[in-house]
Amino acid sequence: MPNNNEIPTSPSGSGDDEWNDLVRRFEAEESGLRSALRPRRVWPLNLTLALVAVGAAFVVLKYTGVSPGDGNAAPAPAVSTPTRASSAAPSRGTVAAAGGTRPMMPLAELFPAEVKGGSGAVFTRLGSTMMESCTEPDGVGPRLAAMIEDSAGCVGEQIALYKDDRNNQFNMAVFTMKDPQDTLALVTDLAMAFDDYQVAVQGPPPGSGLPTLPADSGLVQAFTGHGRVMVVAMGQWSDGRTADFQQLVDRMKPLQDAVSQRVGAHEGMS
Repeated sequence: MPNNNEIPTSPSGSGDDEWNDLVRRFEAEESGLRSALRPRRVWPLNLTLALVAVGAAFVVLKYTGVSPGDGNAAPAPAVSTPTRASSAAPSRGTVAAAGGTRPMMPLAELFPAEVKGGSGAVFTRLGSTMMESCTEPDGVGPRLAAMIEDSAGCVGEQIALYKDDRNNQFNMAVFTMKDPQDTLALVTDLAMAFDDYQVAVQGPPPGSGLPTLPADSGLVQAFTGHGRVMVVAMGQWSDGRTADFQQLVDRMKPLQDAVSQRVGAHEGMS
């Protein structure tokens, strides 16, 4: 079998079954390789629209990752329609404090209801909540989950979904670790693999007027670290197009900065 990644061609005039079988096996092998290299799709995540009175925290390290080439964007995570919580969940920040760990920043303070960018863009929060744990299978990928399990511990993960005035969708995920060195390791590792989506996106809630974007929609992600805390920002165009990624990163930046600045202030780093 050739090893130059070119499909073998039949010898002159030869059309015997053995040669055809060789070509078929070669093509199957190539197809399997392409599938293995294809960026994986992420899982659904229901966004619970509840205000949770928790304590949370975050910038020393910063990285923005974009899929290379407008025509070859990695698939965005699949999403599902969220459900609305009937009541606010109890404060997990209080529990963390009782256990000797400094509480996280309160959810409502972490994610502002509205953010205005310098270019005139306005980001509106559609919902926010705190995850049950930092390693929920429907919230993080196996690689990130393994890193968190190997760390000194994670206080909690908080998430929020925003839209801008053009109905582009933006997800924010905030992980508060117990050891700042773990935050540095997480941001460094995730930032190096810009097309490996280890944090799920949330689907738009009913009544938001936003579509649930298909799994192959373009997606950009950016990371910042602030003391104990890692901030993950993700953005998708309203039509899910796989183009103009740098523009999408630039458009997302005011929202990312707003959350990061709040975290930095809470962590005493601003």
